[in-house]
Amino acid sequence: MAAFDYTVSRRRFIEAMGLVAGAGVFGLTGCGESKRAGDVGSAGGGKGADTLTYAQGADPRGLDPAFVDDGESAKVIVNIYDTLLNYDEGSCDLKPGLAREYDVSDDGLTYTFTLQEGVKFHDGTDCDAEAVKASIERQLEPARTEDMPYASFVYGSKDAGNGIASIDAKDATTLVITLRAASTPFLKNMAMALAAPVVAPSAFESGEANEKPVGSGPYKFVSWTKGDSVVLEANEDYWDKDNKPQTKNVIFRIIAENASRVTALNNGEVDMIDGIDASVVKTITDAGNKLFQEDGMNINYLAFRNDTGVFSDLAARKAFVKAVNVEEMVKSLYGDYASPATSVMPTWMAPYAEGVKQTAYDPEAAKKEFAELGITSCTMLTYTNVRPYNSIGGQPLAEAIQGYLADAGVEMEIISYDWTTYQTKVDTDAFDCCLYGWVGDNGDPDNFMNLLADENVSMNVGRYRSDAYKALIAQGLSLPEGDERDQVYLKCEQMVADESPWMLISHAQTLAGYNPKVKGFSIHPTGVVHLAGVTKTA
Repeated sequence: MAAFDYTVSRRRFIEAMGLVAGAGVFGLTGCGESKRAGDVGSAGGGKGADTLTYAQGADPRGLDPAFVDDGESAKVIVNIYDTLLNYDEGSCDLKPGLAREYDVSDDGLTYTFTLQEGVKFHDGTDCDAEAVKASIERQLEPARTEDMPYASFVYGSKDAGNGIASIDAKDATTLVITLRAASTPFLKNMAMALAAPVVAPSAFESGEANEKPVGSGPYKFVSWTKGDSVVLEANEDYWDKDNKPQTKNVIFRIIAENASRVTALNNGEVDMIDGIDASVVKTITDAGNKLFQEDGMNINYLAFRNDTGVFSDLAARKAFVKAVNVEEMVKSLYGDYASPATSVMPTWMAPYAEGVKQTAYDPEAAKKEFAELGITSCTMLTYTNVRPYNSIGGQPLAEAIQGYLADAGVEMEIISYDWTTYQTKVDTDAFDCCLYGWVGDNGDPDNFMNLLADENVSMNVGRYRSDAYKALIAQGLSLPEGDERDQVYLKCEQMVADESPWMLISHAQTLAGYNPKVKGFSIHPTGVVHLAGVTKTA
């Protein structure tokens, strides 16, 4: 690995983030430029309503951030828990969280976090350095379990020679974390919505945190009625006085059908909805509601099973990609609200896709190659819910691909499940390909490209394995931001194009609808919704 060259040693948080001088610049280290509606972000005037209702398409998988890997869980989780560091509004630039400042050693291996004083969990216990240590340490080897999908992604792995080597609570407000190898994205990982949020030891030691979460965040957990709603109430004693919750109650409503969520918004039953597509935008705005619209930090893709089945052969994967007119399909299904993907990452993040050409659409070649390979059928798993990267849901997308495969002489069987069941099925069931996607967690290229190096099936559903690819990922982790690091991820992009573990489909815009009485609402580029600053006039 190349050495990590810190040009600023023992950097203080306030100095490093430029918080004294002003806000960070979009597009340099963040998640891109915001394109929100004009009134989003302003404070509401007049008498405020005491309840906000947000409708999403599926239940959380759970509410302990150590055991989940989905956006539905994350949207609730970020309102209950705090993290060591936070992302700025509208970007992935860092700002203080539970840690008010930090120092980094000259070799980039030791991080000393100075924590806020006097923070309490919702159950009244201390959210101090020992508690933060315990929340992290349960996700490190040897305590880490197989059902912690984000643990290695956020905290690294001993087997990979990276991640956290040790963690020590020096006193109530001093936490020291030492890494095995330098890691450029480590600080951004500490602000992520999954694995990184700090859970009260009392909750996870009792085994109840997944159903009865206890954090130190702006909202407290009240109840969860599966298939119906999650109810939160304001934490009146929230330690961050600048970000105290502005509305007393928050309800996450579970409404699976896209059309039903739109109806609920237009009828005034809910205040905000996500998972909308181009077909309902006019219905929402004609009813007098507002549209949140922003370029998304996501990728919508088809993953081939690389370890078994008909697409374990590279030639078969190439034939499949040649059979599908991705550009035509994306335009037909998503209109102006998504763009065909030529890169694993949104191209605005950095020039990692320059010069990389994906396998071109060539239906005649696809038909010939399938015939030569003797492939006449395959199976696809898909999900039925809408996703942040796929606003129409998996079934219509699967059927569109099925049509292209039929033209190439291959019968594709589609097997569909609701999202929660689906995430289990891609782990347990046999299939030849599946639909999946990703919303970036931290604005760093590693967060996208590392998926194909991860051993966890929920991250790497196609079971792609390449020592050469893993070596590139390790190199990228160790390098500081700049041209040399960019070139590493450019090589990763080229490997994805050459070996086709995925068929890239699209990058979606982030769309949401909201009542015009709601002020301060936005969806963060990481796909989560912070509701502490959101208000609604009565």
